[in-house]
Order: sequence, then C-alpha cells, then structure tokens
Amino acid sequence: MIIETKRLILRPFKMDDLSSLHSIFSDPETMAFYPAPFSEEQTKSWIKRNLERYQVDGFGLWGVLLKENNQLIGDCGLVTQTIADRTYVEIGYHINKNEWSKGYATEAAKSWMEYGFHTLGLNKLISIIDPKNHQSIRVAEKIGLKKEQDLFIFNKIHSIYSDDWSSINGHQNKKIMDTIL
Repeated sequence: MIIETKRLILRPFKMDDLSSLHSIFSDPETMAFYPAPFSEEQTKSWIKRNLERYQVDGFGLWGVLLKENNQLIGDCGLVTQTIADRTYVEIGYHINKNEWSKGYATEAAKSWMEYGFHTLGLNKLISIIDPKNHQSIRVAEKIGLKKEQDLFIFNKIHSIYSDDWSSINGHQNKKIMDTIL
C-alpha cells in the first residue's frame, strides 16, 4: 500500500532508505528537538523499529517522497504512544530542512489523519511537540490539532477528535480517500 497526495508519495520504509534518511536524521538543525542527531546505527534502528510497527500495529512512520523525482525527504505516519498508562496514536513527521516551509509536512500529515480516522476508525490523534518547536506546532495547528495539555513540562500534547476533523474538512474527505491506493 502507498498513499499519494498532490505532490508526495508516502510508503513504508525499506532498509534501502538508510542513506537518505540518515542524511536527514544526522543534521543538527533538523534534530534540534531530539537529544542529539542520529548516528547511522540509530537511523538503522529507527527504520527497523518502524518495520516492526508495521507488523505489530499495522502502521508506523513511512517515508515521504517527492513525486517529481522520488527523493526521500522525511517521514510521516502514526505511532502508538503510552502516556500516563493510556495508549494514544500520535501523528509524527520529520522533513529535511531543505524542504521546510513548502507545506510537505502538512500535506503528508493530513493524509495520515484521514487514514487514521476513516480507515483505522480512530477517535483521536495526538502529536507530542516540544513547546519551542514552533514549526512543528504550526503544522499541527494547520491540520486542526489544538493544544490539549502539558506533558512532563518539556512537551505539549496537541490533539484532534474524529468528529472535529470531519467538520473541518467536510467535502474534502472523499478526495483525500480517493488518493489512498
């Protein structure tokens, strides 16, 4: 399965993506809200962890590729998170800094929200964001997430419920669903 948007192809990771993904995850600016940029081994583990998520959860973070040249520019997808003994599904995204401010994270995240709510039947999606990560917060707000609560002081949870998503997007839902292959 793949998901196509107007400008992007979203597909499961392959181990062949290691070099391209590592060039993104090893960048200090891109990984500013992580403890440190990733080593090649950490990037490899990231891919392996997502391959396992596909098997266990039926979803995970997928590669985000530009349609025009098939270049991997980041990841986006759904990840199961446990917070205070409750399980949530988080929508996450990382985009190569050279591609920031072009709407790619928003475009990919909207498709994953549609998939989560309409295909998986989820009732709620969250995003855990460092309060200093203004770009990520802006993406979350563009796709309809609202600040819900502080989490461990360092991060904030943003969320959206299925009913809110449907009322925001209304007639757009069928169009987005038609692009999921």
